[in-house]
Amino acid sequence: MTRALIGVIGGSGLYDMPGLTEVEEVHIDTPFGRTSDAIVCGKLAGVSVAFLARHGRNHHLIPSQVSYRANIHALRQLGVRYILSLSAVGSLQEEVRPLDMLIPDQFIDMTRRRQSTFFGDGAVAHVSMADPVCSAVADSLARAFTLTQAEQPIELHRGGSYICIEGPQFSTRAESHWYRSMGASVIGMTNMPEAKLAREAQIAYATLAMATDYDCWHPREEAVTAEVAIANLQQNATRAQQIAMETIRILGAEQPESSAHTALLSGLVTPLEAMPEETQAVIKPLLAPTEPELEEMEQ
Repeated sequence: MTRALIGVIGGSGLYDMPGLTEVEEVHIDTPFGRTSDAIVCGKLAGVSVAFLARHGRNHHLIPSQVSYRANIHALRQLGVRYILSLSAVGSLQEEVRPLDMLIPDQFIDMTRRRQSTFFGDGAVAHVSMADPVCSAVADSLARAFTLTQAEQPIELHRGGSYICIEGPQFSTRAESHWYRSMGASVIGMTNMPEAKLAREAQIAYATLAMATDYDCWHPREEAVTAEVAIANLQQNATRAQQIAMETIRILGAEQPESSAHTALLSGLVTPLEAMPEETQAVIKPLLAPTEPELEEMEQ
C-alpha cells in the first residue's frame, strides 16, 4: 500500500496541493465508508504526503456530512503521523483581522450530529484531550509562516480557542456574542471531531486557521456571507499552500515525537483480544506501528 508521513486536509477553497510529484490517487475503504474524496498521494521536498479535500474537490459536502471517521482512519492506514489542517474561520476577536492567520491550541466542540470516536461496540478508550494540538506541529507551522513571509503584511497569532459549530448556517448575533464570552478566538465548522479522531488514531494534529471575516458580532463590520468568506480565503490560499509546503519540509526533516503518537498507551481500556472481531478490524490499524516506529524496532 502507498504510505505517507504527513497528511494535509484542505478546507473551503483549498482543494489541491501544488508541487506534489509522483502523484497517485488512492481510494481507501474504511469501516466507515469512503473518504470525502480520493486521497492524493505524492512527494513534496522528498517527503511522502497525502492530501485530502475535506469537503470534496467539488465542495459538495456540508460540514455535518464530512466523513470524519473515514478520513482519519484512511490517513492512519496510510501511515500518517502528522496532520496539517488548513481551515477557514471567522474571527471572534478584534485583533484577529480578516486575512490574518492563527494556530489555535484549544478547541471547543459545539457540534451535535457527528460521530466523534472510533470506540464503542465492545471497545473502550479514553484519550486525553487536555492539549488537543501537537505543539511540535504547531511550532513547525509557525516557523514555516516566518520563512515564507510575504510582502503583504499578514499577522500570525499563536494560541487561542477554535470553537466548532454544527453549521452549515453561520451564527446568530446572540450566539456570536456568547462564543466571545467563552473566550474563543475563532469560529469554524470542521475541526471537530477531526482533532478528537486524530488523537484516537495517534496522529499529531495542528490547524492553520485563516480568518476570513468577523462572524457577525462586530459592531462596525458587515455580517459574514459565504461570498465574502470564500473571496477572502482565496486571497490567502496560495500563502497557506506555501506555509504547508514549508511545514512539510520541516516535519519531514525533523520528524518530532509527539504525545499524540502514544495516546492509546494510556487511553485504551479494553484489551484488543477481548474486542469482537469486527471491532478489532476498526481498532487494529490505529495501534499498528508506523514506518518510523518499525525502523526503530528493527534497529
